[in-house]
Amino acid sequence: MKCAVIGGTGLIGSQVVKKLNAAGHEATPLSLSTGVDVITGQGLEAAVAGADVVVNLTNSPTFDEASLAFFQTSMDNVLAASHKGGVGHVVILSIVGTDQVPDMVYYRAKTLQEDLLKAGPIPYSIVRATQFMEFIAAVMSSTTEGGTVRLPSTLIQPIAAQDVSDTVADVAAGPPLNGTLNIAGPDVFSLDELGRVTLNAHPDGRTVVTDDTAGMFAGVHGDAIIAKDDARIALTHYSDWLS
Repeated sequence: MKCAVIGGTGLIGSQVVKKLNAAGHEATPLSLSTGVDVITGQGLEAAVAGADVVVNLTNSPTFDEASLAFFQTSMDNVLAASHKGGVGHVVILSIVGTDQVPDMVYYRAKTLQEDLLKAGPIPYSIVRATQFMEFIAAVMSSTTEGGTVRLPSTLIQPIAAQDVSDTVADVAAGPPLNGTLNIAGPDVFSLDELGRVTLNAHPDGRTVVTDDTAGMFAGVHGDAIIAKDDARIALTHYSDWLS
């Protein structure tokens, strides 16, 4: 199977390419560095022409209002190029609960991306993942003031990037779902608790203070972004990932 992986040099994409190639498929990583631009369309048609499946793992460079335009333009271009090139399956990676948090503009942008794919002319699969374990350090840094990390008590269910990559590769190699697969890590934490667990394992002099107004996750309430009963639960625990 010929697979075009757009965003194939990033955290998830590079692992998806490796897994698909190891399974005997022909997976090609595509990105700005390989001459493919999903916003201008440069190099896109030629890169996806003849592919059996296109995996679109590109991400907006910002989390603000500009993310809406990014996903609108990039999905329009990817779908047009894929349709012209005879692609039979398009896969994207999204976020668990993205349609449950309308106050977060980036989540609205991801919902828009999903809706564009669903309305498009090509069979599709959407993989929705919870927050990556690899991103927790950046979340904590964004709300650090001096030696204090301010974090809300938002419930999250972190998943390892490798587990996400494995699932995306498996979905890409299979028939289109024409639907959504939710995946999540095995443990639910409040974000402030997760910060304390992280610093207990790797102390750096900072302490965590609970602040339900701090950071981008402050607008998330209840169980909006944790897995529901239909989710596939990955095996990697956060404590094991930390160690």
